[in-house]
Amino acid sequence: MNYAQFETEDRRLVILRALEKAAQYRANALLLRRFAEAVGHVVSTDKLAGDLAWLAEQGLVTTQVDEGITTATLTQRGGDVATGRAQVPGVARPQPGF
Repeated sequence: MNYAQFETEDRRLVILRALEKAAQYRANALLLRRFAEAVGHVVSTDKLAGDLAWLAEQGLVTTQVDEGITTATLTQRGGDVATGRAQVPGVARPQPGF
């Protein structure tokens, strides 16, 4: 695995963990981008949109677009991955204690 793959998998985990902590397990893409950047990821709008689409394809989030703003909602399966109860190839596994 190369650095870009590690970064992608970690970024997807960061998105899931942000949603797991969010009220109603939901956040818009702007907030998710700011959260990812706060923990060290430089995320373009396109990259975040791609991650959200990929996570939705895996059944880990649902997305909705209203007036050009994407909102993501964590699914039960996504919550399991965010907390380490389940694994999905393409998403980093959380480290103990984090």
